Amino acid sequence: MFSRWIFLILMAGVGLALAGTALAAGPVVLSVEGRIEGGTARDFTIVDLEEIGMSSVTTSTPWHDKVVTFEGVRLADLMAHVGAAGQMIEGVALNNFYAEIPLSDFEAYDVLLAFKADGSYLGVRDKGPLFVIYPFDRFPDLRNELYYSRSIWQLRRIRVK
Repeated sequence: MFSRWIFLILMAGVGLALAGTALAAGPVVLSVEGRIEGGTARDFTIVDLEEIGMSSVTTSTPWHDKVVTFEGVRLADLMAHVGAAGQMIEGVALNNFYAEIPLSDFEAYDVLLAFKADGSYLGVRDKGPLFVIYPFDRFPDLRNELYYSRSIWQLRRIRVK
C-alpha cells in the first residue's frame, strides 16, 4: 500500500513536470537577431517573454474604439535581456510589414511589446500575438503617423542594427 502511494506521488510529479515543459515549449512567437550578445538568434515563447518581467500600459490607439490596458514586456527590458548593442531595430510582422524603431524610444516612452489586451492574450485577429504599443495617452506628441507606423502588430522578428 505504501509503495503504491509513493508511485502515485512520483507519477503526479512527473505529470506536473511534463506539463510545465509543454508550457515552456509553447510556440515561438518572436525571434531576435542581429547585434545581440552571443551573435546567435534567440527565440521566445510567450512564457519566455513573461519571465523577463511583465508591465502594462493603459492607452487609446487609432485601432481600438476604447481605452485598452495592454500587458507585456517592456522592449527596453527585452533588449537588455538579449544584450542588444545597436541603435535601431527593424521589426518585421507576420505579413512582412517592417518598420525601423530607434532603441532610444524604448526607454524614453516605456514602449511595450504587448501580448495581452484587457486581460486576454492577443490572437492574430486581435493584432497579436505581439503588438508594439506606445503610451499615446501619456505622450500626446506621439499621436502621429511616424509613431503609428512604429506600432507594429503581429510582430514576428526583431533585428537589432
